[in-house]
Amino acid sequence: MITTTTTAIEGHPVRQYLGIVTGETIIGANIFRDFFAGIRDIVGGRSGSYEKVLGEARETALREMTERAALLGANAVIGVDLDYEVLGAQNGMLMVTASGTAVVLG
Repeated sequence: MITTTTTAIEGHPVRQYLGIVTGETIIGANIFRDFFAGIRDIVGGRSGSYEKVLGEARETALREMTERAALLGANAVIGVDLDYEVLGAQNGMLMVTASGTAVVLG
C-alpha cells in the first residue's frame, strides 16, 4: 500500500476517496523509566533505545492506519500526518497517532 504525506501521487489519479483512517499507539510510563535508568545508552545526546521504541510506536500507528484503509478497499493513503502527544496525570505516556485519507488510485 502506498502511503504519502502529499495529497496526490504523480501519475496515479485518485479514483475514489474512502474516508479518513487512523492508527494509534500509546507508550507507557514504565518504558520511559527503563530508558532513563539505562542512561549509559545515550551517545552524543541521543538515546538509541528511546529512539527505537518511538520508531516502533510510529510504525505500529502507520500499520494500523494502513490496515484500516485496506479494510475499506483502499490501495493508498494520502495526506498522512503523524502526531505525538504526552498523556497522563504526570505526562507518563506518549501517544503516537497516524492519520490520512484512504483512497483508490487509478
